[in-house]
Amino acid sequence: MAMDVHVRDLRYFVAVAEELSFTRAAHRLFIAQPSLSKQIRRLETSLQAALFERDHRAVALTAAGAALLPQAQRIIEQWAVAQSAVFNAVTARRTTLTVGFHTRIGRGLIPHVTAGMAKLLPGWKLLFRQVPWSDPTVGLASGEVDVAVAWLPIPDDGEYSWKVVATEERWVALPAGHRLALRTVVPLDELADEPFIALPRTAGPLREFWLGNDQRPAPARIAAEAETAEESLEAVGSGLGVALLSAGNAEIYQRDDVVCRPVTGLGPCELTVAWRARDDRRAVHVVVEACTRCLCGGPDTTSSFG
Repeated sequence: MAMDVHVRDLRYFVAVAEELSFTRAAHRLFIAQPSLSKQIRRLETSLQAALFERDHRAVALTAAGAALLPQAQRIIEQWAVAQSAVFNAVTARRTTLTVGFHTRIGRGLIPHVTAGMAKLLPGWKLLFRQVPWSDPTVGLASGEVDVAVAWLPIPDDGEYSWKVVATEERWVALPAGHRLALRTVVPLDELADEPFIALPRTAGPLREFWLGNDQRPAPARIAAEAETAEESLEAVGSGLGVALLSAGNAEIYQRDDVVCRPVTGLGPCELTVAWRARDDRRAVHVVVEACTRCLCGGPDTTSSFG
């Protein structure tokens, strides 16, 4: 008899079925490919049916997989509706919103958004919470935060909505005595052999982006991992390696033992204000709009996160 199947298992199955690639599905789900393959094999064992035909070049649905796909999509959608209903019931009487961020908040945002809430939502309280890099949703997935200030990429699985509010160059943080510290700018090619401080593996594509792997001919060499921007710059200052950061944070995180320089050959980074797509509370959208106005260049603000 088949064991109970979790919604997560169905979500993994649907991702592979829609992508017809374990590699693309794993990237979409922000998990390692071996873990995804293992979960799919467990699902097949539980259902006592092969769901995919696999070879070295292609992945295809079996008849059983094709039969399961529309049902699995329907169950996932129904579960999302159920979660939304519960969430709305629990939060209906809440008068506190939490804004999550990965790195230090730029000057101006907190008083700007707090003032906007005081005017439009009297009686509401706003909290700000730093979330480690290991959570690429910046606390949205767990419900820990209501709105997030986050750099792209974030998981694009239909669960989240976002607005791009700032675009900045990517810079590199170097130990103060580094051979490249005297340069005005640093070409990406010059960083090819440098050891890098990386985000945790669970950060997924966000980790790859802040290693510059999206535009490197070969992946960066990893010297250490850091859970926060503060840990990353501490590692750089100690001489363990170098790290990429946004141009704004090059100023916010100034240290005597770290030198920051623009990197040529790298595309820019994009800052967003994000929220759960199904969260229709007016308070959430008031905060989103206040953050957007602030980070898009209000007179008392700065767009420097990252």
